[in-house]
Amino acid sequence: MPIKHLVATASFAACTAALPFPAFAGESAPYMTEKPSSVPSTTTGDTLTLQRVFASPALDGKSPRGVKLSPDGRWLTLLRNRDDDRERYDLWAFDRESGQWTMLVDSEQLGTGRALSEAEKMQRERKRIGNLKGIVAYDWAKDSRNLLVPLDGDLFLAGIDGSVARLTDSEADELNASLSPEGAYISFVSDRRLWTGTVSGAAPKAITPQETADTVHWGEAEFVAQEELGRHTGYWWSPHDKRIAVQRFDESPVGVVTRAAIGAEGTRTYDQRYPAAGTPNALVQLFVMDPYGTNRVEVDLGADRDIYLARVDWAPDGKTLYVQRFDRLQTRLDMLKVDPATGKSEVLFSEKAAPQHWINLTDDYKWLDDGSLIWRSERDGYGHLYRYAAGKWTQLTQGEWVVTGLDGVDQTSGTVFFTGTKDDVLAPQVYSVLLDRPGAEPVRLTDAKFSNRASMDGKGRSLIVTRSATDRPAQSYLADSEGQRITWIEQNALDDDHPYTRYLARHRAPQFGTIKTTDGATLHWKMIVPEMEPGKRYPVFFSHYGGPHSQTVTRGWGGALEQAIVDKGYIWFQIDNRGSANRGVAFEKPIWRAMGGVEVQDQKAGAQFLKNLDYVDPDRIATYGWSYGGYMTLKMLEADQGFYAAGIAGAPVTKWELYDTAYTERYMGLPAPEFDALAYQKSDALQDATKIADPLLLIHGMSDDNVVFENSSALIAELQANAVPFDMMLYPGYTHRVSGPKIGVHLWNTIFDFLEKNRVPAGGQ
Repeated sequence: MPIKHLVATASFAACTAALPFPAFAGESAPYMTEKPSSVPSTTTGDTLTLQRVFASPALDGKSPRGVKLSPDGRWLTLLRNRDDDRERYDLWAFDRESGQWTMLVDSEQLGTGRALSEAEKMQRERKRIGNLKGIVAYDWAKDSRNLLVPLDGDLFLAGIDGSVARLTDSEADELNASLSPEGAYISFVSDRRLWTGTVSGAAPKAITPQETADTVHWGEAEFVAQEELGRHTGYWWSPHDKRIAVQRFDESPVGVVTRAAIGAEGTRTYDQRYPAAGTPNALVQLFVMDPYGTNRVEVDLGADRDIYLARVDWAPDGKTLYVQRFDRLQTRLDMLKVDPATGKSEVLFSEKAAPQHWINLTDDYKWLDDGSLIWRSERDGYGHLYRYAAGKWTQLTQGEWVVTGLDGVDQTSGTVFFTGTKDDVLAPQVYSVLLDRPGAEPVRLTDAKFSNRASMDGKGRSLIVTRSATDRPAQSYLADSEGQRITWIEQNALDDDHPYTRYLARHRAPQFGTIKTTDGATLHWKMIVPEMEPGKRYPVFFSHYGGPHSQTVTRGWGGALEQAIVDKGYIWFQIDNRGSANRGVAFEKPIWRAMGGVEVQDQKAGAQFLKNLDYVDPDRIATYGWSYGGYMTLKMLEADQGFYAAGIAGAPVTKWELYDTAYTERYMGLPAPEFDALAYQKSDALQDATKIADPLLLIHGMSDDNVVFENSSALIAELQANAVPFDMMLYPGYTHRVSGPKIGVHLWNTIFDFLEKNRVPAGGQ
């Protein structure tokens, strides 16, 4: 997804996960539907400053990434960030036989510090890791003795014995590097072509044609596939290393946006191909070829060229290629069965969206060795798992809750493992079900006091669980198929050495509850109150996102920033409006062709609830949002003048015709007059911009390649032309993510200075 994952530019932590572990003091308040408690606290402890929130080591503690098991199951590997640089990651390995941890690759010692290419920078932005340094990805070899490690634009082969061999040494970056399934080949994209070479020493060579036009790319995913469809690669190895499916796309039909990277030492401009809503997408083709590019055949994707190549997978035996084809408006998904020898295809089945809805594309599916498929679908109104076998569907899970992730399948025991909201929509748990008992009660494998997510090894035998709670940063552990913890991956205990421990005494536990809308919908809220004095009223920092594919109210760790805001003397408040994720089709539908409508009403209902609390100052409720949340700030100020004390809009979409095709059209349709132009007109934030009468702070990174800066420049021009006052802070050289040890402090000081200036100071009055 695009704008959803950057709800908090300065990093509100959102780790989730769980299993039995001794409780710490300060468990979160019980689930509430009535007015929250305003009992004052008598705790003492260190006050959180913004400088400390953004400094190293991270207050969340260790945050491992890329946790994997070696193919033989002996080694557990991960990327671990440093105490002195929270954004730099090194490669570590845990030997399950000896119980010892070893740093395999020191990114500072091995790396050159060479600047990344613009292509790799943008890829990282679309993976939401643009701020990270060092090692951000790696790939296990089948022999369980070596790992492919990309670093600073080159490739290395790291041995489990501590050896490191350089595989490439060139000025060009090697993008999307991987090892083939059998481990015989390395592959990567360079200069818009796919290259392969052998691990044993054959030099990599380009296996796709040299194109004359620089708009043609092989082996990459086009912009909207990366940004909106969650697909970050454009090639797929078959089992046994025999064939490769390779995407080719041509961006020549796509419009150009000139993006200025304005920096302190100069300005560079980039002509970015950006497919705005209603305009042409890239032309996509799919080919199958041998590892050296021979025997190339084109896959028949159908007569309609205006489609999305959503997912590509090989059958476990490598004899069939499965391709998911999306129509332009994402209301129909066809599963194509492809003969890799000829490229001929047929529709195996189709998934169709409910009326006035769309298909939520996921990675929650798995082809099994017997040719059947485990598949997540919302066909009964909630996201559940089904099995497709011999042309028939069997529903495996059911109920008024959703499966949020297919974690793995143990095909020997016939067990399916998944994460879902069966017990609590605010705290997902990991469960298992048996294939031969469809519809049976799932077995919960994690501790209900935590919010959880999980992944598994390829055989579905070991769980890697990550969990957190409102009073505990994320922990991760390795568990068996019954959920029993085998070993900690990162215990992240709040002991004397943990960076957050000194602030625990002032940690404020969130309270949760629900309100009903006038038409009967149930909305979940989260509130954190500061230490309060009886009889005083306090300001509210009303944080929101509001867009689809996101849930902000959870029982997981919220991070240090929200605690620092509360420490200042603000009440922190969030509410998930209709249209947000994990509540089913009916809860999402109201935003269909109507963005900026029901979300604004539901957020207002949350603010009205606040104004009825005797310890809330109704005249000091400030609303804040980033990306879709920034758009929401504008719509909220436009709809209800005088209702909010002030608004902060970070990187907002202001006109949906300026945002990209795949995201916008999924919810809004096409902006052409014969389609949904009126819906676009009502949803845009520009036409009513002159109605903004309350203090507004506009923030934007000037090199944003997601919500392009034209969104804010159009708003700036409209407000200036109509003498509407507002405040503004722009960040040269920054993209959609404005964060960092110094910039984060500057950003949030700017916000609080703005609130102070506009009569929303911290503290009770």
